[in-house]
Amino acid sequence: MISWPATYTDARGVETTVVLNDGETLRLPLRGVEFAGRDFDSLAAPANAPPEALRRFSFSGGCLCSCRIECEIPVSIHDSGQDAGGVLRVELSLGDARPDGGIDREELRLVLTVGDRRYAGSGTGGWFEDELLEIQAQLPEGVYIRTCINCMFSDYSPYGHGVFGWMMCFRNLKDEYLQVVSKETFWPLHDRYERLVQETWLCPEFERRAPGTGYRG
Repeated sequence: MISWPATYTDARGVETTVVLNDGETLRLPLRGVEFAGRDFDSLAAPANAPPEALRRFSFSGGCLCSCRIECEIPVSIHDSGQDAGGVLRVELSLGDARPDGGIDREELRLVLTVGDRRYAGSGTGGWFEDELLEIQAQLPEGVYIRTCINCMFSDYSPYGHGVFGWMMCFRNLKDEYLQVVSKETFWPLHDRYERLVQETWLCPEFERRAPGTGYRG
């Protein structure tokens, strides 16, 4: 379990807290309630949470909404042959509940700081995938984010994915995965991934992704 410093803001005030992460589930302790979910926009209260405590939050489909979540994620950076550290700042705004169970808006922006250098996503993509790839495109030659988003053996489902934490890890099928060049050649492997991983996670089997690899290219 690792923790990231975080700030939670809603109409009732600002809370300094942490995001707890075991590589699969995110946990956000707030006002005596520990919310949990795979994704930043699917944080739900436990079934035994006191009703009076839940009245201090807003929900859509059982998940937190009408709030802003900010946190800082340490990430590994490869800088011209050397390993360095970076900090990825997450700024996520979740809008108000709609009658159909959704929310009226969701805005995500990521900012990477490496030393005294700062690289920001546009905030228009809506997914960690888009924001991180925008940031990666800004990095100098020989510098890359050394996490699952840039791993040779990670991919997304053609069916779509959530904001965060829905990458499929194929480190169990490395040779087969490296033969994938299209959606059609991806389908035989689609349901055989080892596990779902987070874009910002890192394991000892990381290898830098080569352009044109897998379904996502």
